[in-house]
Amino acid sequence: MTVLANWNYPTSISLGAGRIGEVPQECQALEIKRPLIVTDPGLCDLLFVRQLQANCTASDLGVGLFSKVHPNPTGEDIEAGLGIYQQGRHDGVIAIGGGSSLDAGKAIALMAGQSRPLWDFEDVGDNWTRVICSGVAPVIAIPTTAGTGSEVGRASVILDASTHEKRIIFHPLMMPKKVILDPELTIGLPADLTAATGMDALSHSLEAFCAPGYHPMARAIAIEAIGMVKIWLPLAVRDGKNIEARTHMLVASTMGATAFQRGLGAMHAIAHSLGAVFGAHHGMLNAILMPYVLKANQSMIENDIAQLARIIGLEGNFKAFLEWILSLREELGIPHDLAAIGIEPNCIERIGAMSVVDPSAGTNPILFDQKEYSAICLAAIQGSLEL
Repeated sequence: MTVLANWNYPTSISLGAGRIGEVPQECQALEIKRPLIVTDPGLCDLLFVRQLQANCTASDLGVGLFSKVHPNPTGEDIEAGLGIYQQGRHDGVIAIGGGSSLDAGKAIALMAGQSRPLWDFEDVGDNWTRVICSGVAPVIAIPTTAGTGSEVGRASVILDASTHEKRIIFHPLMMPKKVILDPELTIGLPADLTAATGMDALSHSLEAFCAPGYHPMARAIAIEAIGMVKIWLPLAVRDGKNIEARTHMLVASTMGATAFQRGLGAMHAIAHSLGAVFGAHHGMLNAILMPYVLKANQSMIENDIAQLARIIGLEGNFKAFLEWILSLREELGIPHDLAAIGIEPNCIERIGAMSVVDPSAGTNPILFDQKEYSAICLAAIQGSLEL
């Protein structure tokens, strides 16, 4: 199957194999003459990144490269990237890679013309109004994983290394001006990372679906994305060269991040905290936490989950949906508990304290307190899940 599409919700999106080749034209359309490519050390020497640089150079673009982005990007990463941006007199960012590269690229673009430090724009209160809007550089976002959906996000998750806390930097203008979804760039992703990032995409849609508040567009997008993950993620993990599965997973990832404008929840609150302390993969954390958080929220979401189960072709009850999640995780090789990735119970009080103040906690169906967050974390460490 060949898929080509052009969308403008939530931003301008080009979908299809080979469309990374259109980057020079997109730079021209955005009046970017000196783009800075932002990526990570594992991608910077790959053929498609080198070809991207060559294509930009051939189109007379003064292209630069910054690749010192950690798996959980830090404030220091953003500062270093900003220095390269300013030194090269760049006027736009091409962010290519997984969520870390995309978040770093967006944050560098935000800071390109600011007089305040990065943390002054943390997503607290009206901090976003401090941004000098004319100083925000345009971003072209090119995901190479189907998971975070950062390509359609108005925020970046950045680690404050001094406090070991993940902070959300937000401004509406951080939304990339152009998104290119090219499934060929995801073919080389190993099966374990395909699984973890795909489960991250599922977590976004699932928490958006469960979040309180009225946003039927986001809810509808979340439902469709969950159905797509159900069909296509196992196929993408089983055969990484399945371009159809890779295409649909890229779309499902973008849809998940569009949907979570409605909100996230306890999965992400705990995953952000564990990721900040242990440096564990965000998608893997969400994948492991998923059934434990569903169970903790059951009293508030049982009827909605039963409806969702029917829509995606399962028996219409909470238990059937939870059993599908457990079966999917097993099929994908996701561990059943956090202990399997080296997380021990002695952290639960700290994680509980961090999780309860995480911004994602505010849109969980139940406003858990610190002790309840610690209890969920402990259950996930010990693998205690009563069906």
